[in-house]
Amino acid sequence: MKFTKMHGCGNDYVYVNCLRERVTNPSELAIAVSDRHFGIGSDGLILIKASDEADFMMDMYNADGSSSAMCGNGIRCVAKYVYDYGLTKEKNITIETGAGIKYLTLTAEDDKVTSVTVDMGHPITKPSMIPVKGEEERIVAKPIMAGEEEYKVTCVSMGNPHAVVFVEDTKKVEIEKVGPLFEHHEWFPERTNTEFIHIVDRKNIEMRVWERGSGETLACGTGACASVYACILNGFTEDEVKVQLLGGELTIRYDREKDVILMTGPAVTVFDGELL
Repeated sequence: MKFTKMHGCGNDYVYVNCLRERVTNPSELAIAVSDRHFGIGSDGLILIKASDEADFMMDMYNADGSSSAMCGNGIRCVAKYVYDYGLTKEKNITIETGAGIKYLTLTAEDDKVTSVTVDMGHPITKPSMIPVKGEEERIVAKPIMAGEEEYKVTCVSMGNPHAVVFVEDTKKVEIEKVGPLFEHHEWFPERTNTEFIHIVDRKNIEMRVWERGSGETLACGTGACASVYACILNGFTEDEVKVQLLGGELTIRYDREKDVILMTGPAVTVFDGELL
């Protein structure tokens, strides 16, 4: 089976072109390829497939084999793959995901994609649709106990659930300890991704993320989008924000008129290979 390893801001996945390759056990394959000691090493597996509703389809699996509806960094790499490998020469494409059809604009140099802007759709704040337990219209700065500590959490879905927590210093967060407490908290029936955010100023934030099924990753596109929207809900930032992640930088803009979030960031091919 031929594959390509790619990353967006260090959020790396193994990509398989299922227009040419056949994968019958994606969950087991995701676990195997993600292993950083005995496998290829990645945050998960993304399958590129044909779609009846869009130009292409993205089928995504986390490092633990669980499926996920959407990945902002992953979808940018899918766009780069289909353009760079000649599956399309269009610079405006659509990709079907578990969170709906996404619209992407590609920027290319020397016939290779360097960055991608993704219309990530409408941010969701209704608790039952995130999902998160709660009777409120939306959960903003609500106290939550994680272990013996109290945090204030703002909950947003960008096709997958996010719990956004604001901290004084992201470097001091014991994320290996705290992340699982949020991921498996009783509030979140489908588990959650958790973003720890430091506000630098009204146009810049720093972020660390604990992703459900993968642990800490170097970046999370949907998490960056959810975090900026949480910042706006709390009155902390403007509508366009640069998000500094461990693996790089994303630009996130909230379009108030359309009520959608736009994400712009890099996509990088690491290497091609073949599993025997």
